[in-house]
Amino acid sequence: MKYMIDFKEKIAEEINKVLEISKEELETYIEIPKDTKMGDYALPCFKLAKQMKKSPVMIAEEIKSKIEMPNEYISKIETVNGFLNIFVNNELLIQDLLKQMEEQKEKYGSSNKGNGKNIVIDYSSPNIAKPFHIGHLRTTIIGRALYNMYKFLGYNSIGINHLGDWGTQFGKLIEGYKRFGNEYDLEENPIDKLTEIYVRINELCKEDESVLEDCRNNFKKLEDGEEYCTKIWQKFKDVSLKEFQRIYDILNIHFDYNTGESFYTDKMPEVIEILRKNNKLVESQGAEIVDLEYAKMPPLMVIKSNGSTSYATRDLAAILYRARTFDFEKCIYVVAYEQNLHFKQVFEVAKYLDLDEKYLKGLIHVPFGMVRLRTGKMSTREGTLIKLEDLLNEAISRAKTIIEEKNENLEGKDDIAKKVGIGAVIFNDLSNNIIKDEVFDWDIMLNFQGETGPYIQYMYVRTKSILDKENYIMHKEDVDIKELEEHGLELVKQIYMFNSVIEQAVEKNEPSIISRYLIEIAKLYSSFYNDNKIIVEDEKIKKSRLCLTYMVGNVLKIGAGLLGMEMPDRM
Repeated sequence: MKYMIDFKEKIAEEINKVLEISKEELETYIEIPKDTKMGDYALPCFKLAKQMKKSPVMIAEEIKSKIEMPNEYISKIETVNGFLNIFVNNELLIQDLLKQMEEQKEKYGSSNKGNGKNIVIDYSSPNIAKPFHIGHLRTTIIGRALYNMYKFLGYNSIGINHLGDWGTQFGKLIEGYKRFGNEYDLEENPIDKLTEIYVRINELCKEDESVLEDCRNNFKKLEDGEEYCTKIWQKFKDVSLKEFQRIYDILNIHFDYNTGESFYTDKMPEVIEILRKNNKLVESQGAEIVDLEYAKMPPLMVIKSNGSTSYATRDLAAILYRARTFDFEKCIYVVAYEQNLHFKQVFEVAKYLDLDEKYLKGLIHVPFGMVRLRTGKMSTREGTLIKLEDLLNEAISRAKTIIEEKNENLEGKDDIAKKVGIGAVIFNDLSNNIIKDEVFDWDIMLNFQGETGPYIQYMYVRTKSILDKENYIMHKEDVDIKELEEHGLELVKQIYMFNSVIEQAVEKNEPSIISRYLIEIAKLYSSFYNDNKIIVEDEKIKKSRLCLTYMVGNVLKIGAGLLGMEMPDRM
């Protein structure tokens, strides 16, 4: 169920009365013009020219002449160069907006479109025994935003932290611990110590192939449940999870499941058995692979030459488990674009797991750009990492300095600094298309001017301050619709679009659609505020402008919340 009047649908119905083209098809053709002077909606008639065997100009004129004007939903139609430009009934739009805003309040823009369908989102997924660095920031923040967005539209979001807690690297770490462990005390700064051990053993592996072989054998022992290797691995895991939780707490992030790769160890034999039954496993140099030459991809290794399994085998086991356990509509993997090929291979091989077609269609990789240093790519092996905790603490510290400069006597500075600092980091990450690489730069990340998280927070605080001073409570009956139409129409129409913006962001798995929308709302309100005094003598005008202020603040807070940002009450 959608709560708002769907003007696009109503326009398609009107045009459908004139043309023998289905309402559903017409809806796909109707656009929202960039320039509001060209109408609220537009139908480019070029798309109809071929099937109607007429020029776009003639089609536009014909439709215009046959739609009765004005009607309940449309106030005006204009034709320009083959475009049908449609202006909606502003009064009806404003009445509908006020009704929905008053009824839904902090749920404004939500719907039950998802109707309880399960959306599995696999995100964050750091490797245990390695630092939680800024390279993990993007998957964590993007995944959480998607989780919130789907949930807001009525889907049942299921957040999974697929921890990197299995694989050959643990064979390396176990070998390093065997050789150098007595030099380190893991009680203090355990991840730093484990990183040092990992860097050292990697250097040794480069120098001596036999050391690398020992590492591989350690992982095979771990897979076989050998006591010594299992005990050390569990120790690595315990200290890592304790460290990670501290960072998740700073970001206010929670997962429904922390089931890492190791969770699927007893589920892999079934995957191998199904692939074998379907004659998909082929021997290659002692290993067993699925040949994907037909799909123009390299083969996918399922069992290594020493008998141990691969990362891909565990991903296949996870797909099988998630389909059966969660009956998902979508299973979304928020993983960097460097893994594009891996997911293409895994999703291709998943076709041979005897799964229902709906699960295969629901497998989605949401790739994002890397976080890079100015000097190049980060690497655990090389020790060129910026810890996420250090970044977040620095952001909070810098935010506090700015707040103290602007308002030294502000109450609750620490809490506000945390919301502003973390908000700046989150918004910076989600402000552009997620596929773009993000070059890590303090000045950009913590810029408190322009199109940033703190700017949105500041505009929200401004609305809250005005409303609190007036003890404003929204009543749609108090609003002068003509006043909103005359002075705040552009802003009203943007607020009205909120639900469709969220739907678009969900459809494309792209949180930046919401980020850009919030910037637009904040800028429009800033212009409105500068041009129109809010607290005026005329009670009806005052209440109308306070209502608009309330709606702006509400949308900013809801939208920021979907991205994972908290709004301060003061700044």
